[in-house]
Amino acid sequence: MKRIPQIIFIFLSILAFSSQAQNYSILVKGGHVIDPKNDINEPMDIAINGDKIVLVAKNIDAKTAKQVVNASGLYVTPGLVDIHSHNFHSMRPGDPVADGFTFRSGITTTVDAGSSGWKSFDRFKEEVIDQSETRVLAWLNIVGEGYRGGAYEQNLADMDAKLTSIVARRYKDHIVGIKTSHYNGPEWIPVDRAVEAGKLAGNIPVMVDFGGTRPAHSIEELFFKHLRPGDIFTHCFAELGDSRESIVDPKTKKVKPFVFEAQKRGIVFDVGFGGISFAYSQAIPALEQGF
Repeated sequence: MKRIPQIIFIFLSILAFSSQAQNYSILVKGGHVIDPKNDINEPMDIAINGDKIVLVAKNIDAKTAKQVVNASGLYVTPGLVDIHSHNFHSMRPGDPVADGFTFRSGITTTVDAGSSGWKSFDRFKEEVIDQSETRVLAWLNIVGEGYRGGAYEQNLADMDAKLTSIVARRYKDHIVGIKTSHYNGPEWIPVDRAVEAGKLAGNIPVMVDFGGTRPAHSIEELFFKHLRPGDIFTHCFAELGDSRESIVDPKTKKVKPFVFEAQKRGIVFDVGFGGISFAYSQAIPALEQGF
């Protein structure tokens, strides 16, 4: 009779161990977790059950998971958001397919920066957004034809704030703001119409790819007379000579004082890394000076 309690105890112990051993589907172990929302920036383990993270803690027992991923020496973060990409590959063959670069880079959301305008957004949604595993959002170009280059982007008559705002409102779950870029004329019209469209669409932000005029427009005037707090100045580390004013004085290597004031005012500066749109001669001194 004494053996029965022992057998029951052993059975329950095995059952408890078996249950404990299968608590988690996946355990990501030993990685450096960066989680700004929860103020975590240190080595931690992450336990996953099904499609949900159920525990973030130190030294979770590897025996509690069916699969263990060794993340030692790696950073583990929530999915990254790339706010400046170009993915309208069906209209612009040089554009990358979103799923071709996102997941392998830790990106789960990418925002196309003005490849489509109000005339072409339906096509962009059907051929890019709806076909991607990556969540693809968009900055809607103030140019109705979108980012097609050449004369298309110099056509002031195709920069319609009202029509742009109508499409932005209609697709508010996909369009995060308005984009203006590549205009080479002396007028401020593209920027002002983009800002107007942003206001009409519910006060959504504007991203400005600025430059191309000779002499260059004043970025101080852009920051303080045309843009609103929350609007974005992209390619902020570009150095393009006399066609675009830079944030760092090329001669003194000092960040221009009004740039810091613009930051305080709420102007957002986006790297927009790529090609001639980024110069280390701008980025390094800016970062060294606390930009």
